[in-house]
Amino acid sequence: MGDETEGTNIVVKLDDLLHARRMTLTELAERIGITLANLSILKTGKAKAIRFSTLEAICRELGCQPGDLLGYEAP
Repeated sequence: MGDETEGTNIVVKLDDLLHARRMTLTELAERIGITLANLSILKTGKAKAIRFSTLEAICRELGCQPGDLLGYEAP
């Protein structure tokens, strides 16, 4: 066990938000000043952390709340 299961209960709903706003991952990455690779890691749920400044930028650009982007699923 250990690191492999850490954070697996947090669900990132970035795909849904992007689709609803007809925005590409590349466009969002450019708007918030983060690399496409790092944003992709977040989108796929493989990120172990997110900076509040990044979360704030995503919410600003997508017009959403942090809870719209992140969810928790009980094991």
